[in-house]
Amino acid sequence: MFMKTRWILIGMFSISLLIPIRSSYAGAAHGYSTSSGALATAGSSKLGLIRGEVHFDGPALKPTRINMAADPSCGAHSGAIFTDDFVMAPDGKLANVLVFISDGLGSEQFTTPAEPVVMQQKGCMYKPRVVALQTNQKLRIMNSDSTLHNIHPTPQNNREWNKAQPGGSSIEDSFAREEIAIPVKCNVHPWMKSYISVFKHPYFSVTLKDGKFELPNLPPGQYTLEAWHERLGTIKQKISVSSGEVTTVDLTFKSAAAR
Repeated sequence: MFMKTRWILIGMFSISLLIPIRSSYAGAAHGYSTSSGALATAGSSKLGLIRGEVHFDGPALKPTRINMAADPSCGAHSGAIFTDDFVMAPDGKLANVLVFISDGLGSEQFTTPAEPVVMQQKGCMYKPRVVALQTNQKLRIMNSDSTLHNIHPTPQNNREWNKAQPGGSSIEDSFAREEIAIPVKCNVHPWMKSYISVFKHPYFSVTLKDGKFELPNLPPGQYTLEAWHERLGTIKQKISVSSGEVTTVDLTFKSAAAR
């Protein structure tokens, strides 16, 4: 059995007060992966895991319809296309939330993954909308469209680059320093937007439509867990991780934070 910690979340973002409730649970039989590809050691008695979901407590924010008529190849969709800056399931679970450890790791050094993170330009949209990787890890951008795109990150703490990309091609680049939510645009198609975040460590995850995240391989200790959403801002919480335990944290953004 492994230890499971549930948290009751209270406050404006439902995380200002944590009340731990523990139940017995044996060692995990499976590894867990983050968006960086880090893998937990099965049955490890030394490492911990943070697992949770992200919710939005309020009515869904309305998307904006995108007019792609300026490029006929982009406009060849079977139906209307809308912005994906707010994606929520009917039960309130929130996609495209970046969840990561922002404090508590000290000066520990981490190996850069050899495998690149892949980002697609498909249907004249960036997929996924939110991307995360480690410093100096390769980002592979693929143009699955027949039209010309260019990928143009505009960082504050990294080298800016702007690369044209013919249809069907792929390119690779990387970022040397940590930075959260680097805006990405396509100068050819102004509706195309994305965000890239860069970390020195592998403890990050981006939620999908089920709102779930997992941060494996964490040494025991006290950490700050942070969640970022492009329209809802940032929420933080102090978290305690123990050896061989799963810490469960459900985070909730409130509608008052929406912009």
